[in-house]
Amino acid sequence: MPSPEPPSVPPANVLPKVVAVKVADGERLRSVHLPGITLTVRSRRPAREGLPPALHVHGLGGSSQNWSALMPLLDDVVHSEALDLPGFGDSPPPDDGDYSITGHARAVVRYLDSAGRGPTHLFANSLGGAVVTRVAAARPDLVRTLTLVSPALPEIRVQRSAVPTGLLALPGVVTLFTRITREWTAEQRVRGVTALCYGDPGRVTPEGFRNAVEEMERRLRLPYFWDAMARSTRGLVNAYTVGGQHGLWRQAGRVLAPTLLVYGGRDQLVGYRMAQRAARAFRDSRLLTLPDAGHVAMMEYPEAVATAFRELLADTADTAAGGEPAVGERTDGVVDDEPANQITGG
Repeated sequence: MPSPEPPSVPPANVLPKVVAVKVADGERLRSVHLPGITLTVRSRRPAREGLPPALHVHGLGGSSQNWSALMPLLDDVVHSEALDLPGFGDSPPPDDGDYSITGHARAVVRYLDSAGRGPTHLFANSLGGAVVTRVAAARPDLVRTLTLVSPALPEIRVQRSAVPTGLLALPGVVTLFTRITREWTAEQRVRGVTALCYGDPGRVTPEGFRNAVEEMERRLRLPYFWDAMARSTRGLVNAYTVGGQHGLWRQAGRVLAPTLLVYGGRDQLVGYRMAQRAARAFRDSRLLTLPDAGHVAMMEYPEAVATAFRELLADTADTAAGGEPAVGERTDGVVDDEPANQITGG
């Protein structure tokens, strides 16, 4: 549901200019203007024309850059794009200030509908996993397959290491945190994020670390950075507390698309123990577990994720009539609102 708080950032057309976003070799960025939102989309030229589309959706605090290691490994099987969710990466905040799971899901649906790229292979990590689960449940016509890397689905017993991130949802915590960490450098912040998200931070190359520091410096100059983080965290917490047909586990059970689930054994944010529950929840699922990976396996072990997706693609083509992946019928045409939750205020 939309946040009850009014947007606290200026409109996109008066936001300050900051350092340009990093673009890897073979990538290009473009802005897509849609009703209520402007999305930055990162894309790669496919190896040949006619390949099926793929869309990659990042997690909390991430951006489309999180997929730059994986996308080149799939150039010969899909036409890859990755978007920056509203308020993240190079996308400005949504006009209505809605950072709920439903708000982000609507942004994905609007883009796919406007681009005519459905049905598509959807890839997602963490928060993005919750977002595209909702998309796939409400709009099966848009989805060929799902590849979910450490999807942020509700856990009863959250890991201790995930608690500080969840606390960002509480009113006043962001203000307190920014005050406490005012003297932290971008390099210190990146080291902290890397230690939290990677199973082995040593796998980050020196160039990758420098790029991450530059990106952190850029984001910290954005007046809406912490607001987007807090509201998106609140939206995720709110989605965790919703039951019934709007509950994320119930929606996972309604997903028709073949689903690849990827979990890391050293994930400090999404419990490794959730892998088997997720495998049972999604109707047509297969599971890849990487014991040494952390929360962002597509960045740590992109080759393993790419291989598993290729196997999913081959199996899907073999079982579908005429070699085309089977897709479901469009349901209600919209992504449902989750009911209001007065406790979280999300």
